[in-house]
Amino acid sequence: MLNIAVIGAGKLGEFHIKLLKTSTKFNLVGFHEKNKERLNEISSKYEIKNYDLATISNIVDCIIISTPTIHHYEIAKFFLEKNIHVFIEKPITSTIDEASELVQLAKKNNLVGQVGHVERFNSAFSNIKNKLNPKFIESHRLSSYPQRGTDVSVVLDLMIHDIDIVLSIVNSRVKKISANGTKIVSTSPDISNARIEFENGCVANLTASRLSLKKMRKMRVFQSDSYISIDFDSGVSEHIRIKDYDKKNKYAMTINDSEGNIKEIEINNFENKKVNSIQEEHLDFYNSILNKQSPIVSFEKGFNALKIAIEILNVINNQNED
Repeated sequence: MLNIAVIGAGKLGEFHIKLLKTSTKFNLVGFHEKNKERLNEISSKYEIKNYDLATISNIVDCIIISTPTIHHYEIAKFFLEKNIHVFIEKPITSTIDEASELVQLAKKNNLVGQVGHVERFNSAFSNIKNKLNPKFIESHRLSSYPQRGTDVSVVLDLMIHDIDIVLSIVNSRVKKISANGTKIVSTSPDISNARIEFENGCVANLTASRLSLKKMRKMRVFQSDSYISIDFDSGVSEHIRIKDYDKKNKYAMTINDSEGNIKEIEINNFENKKVNSIQEEHLDFYNSILNKQSPIVSFEKGFNALKIAIEILNVINNQNED
């Protein structure tokens, strides 16, 4: 088993602690939390000790950072310099320069650096990801105003999940970004829409809001011969494909294409595998350390998602200044 500690015991940090307490891969040796009230609550609830960062660095093989984003860089750098593997909740850092430095430091010390883009492990996406060859992507990620994550804009808090998913399925470089956003109750955008155009012709239209009465985490992918719906909330995905009509199937749903040919509509539903996405992240982190391989969401991929997110914010800020 690998010795591990959690840095930051907020809502998400507690999820990590709860799962690690029963892990067969990791030995949770402790945690670090500055808020005394929260420290006492977590320590009592899970019967684990709170340590300072220096002490933790002497008793762990790896750590999970679940603090406000502004602290990601300094904490990750401290542990990477101690030759300790690092998992950081998204976004990787607040700035491109900070993220770039962490990427290089992890690479220099041959350490595993993983970013918590948890939707990569969602059943709805994992069920269908090998069937994706998108031409157009539309996503909506809507939530009510959160109790956490407001230290960053809605782009870095919510939209970055879909940015990471899009970058993982579109095999092309970004050509152009258009975006707009509005501040409502925060000092940074609470609602945003971005249009990402790729060199291969694919277009992704992403919408994120943290001021919605209705929660939604859904992505629609349109391809040359099919339509795919990915519902991250339910963990369910649907693949609707148009294929040549099989006359033997008298119950088939059919349509006529623009040339008058009869085509068959095939619908495949992929049910929720009922896996815990955070637990799957932990397993990938463990296997990556053990096998000395790159995780599914490496620091580099977290950096790429952050870079696009920052570009979107820059477009929004420039528009608001005009």
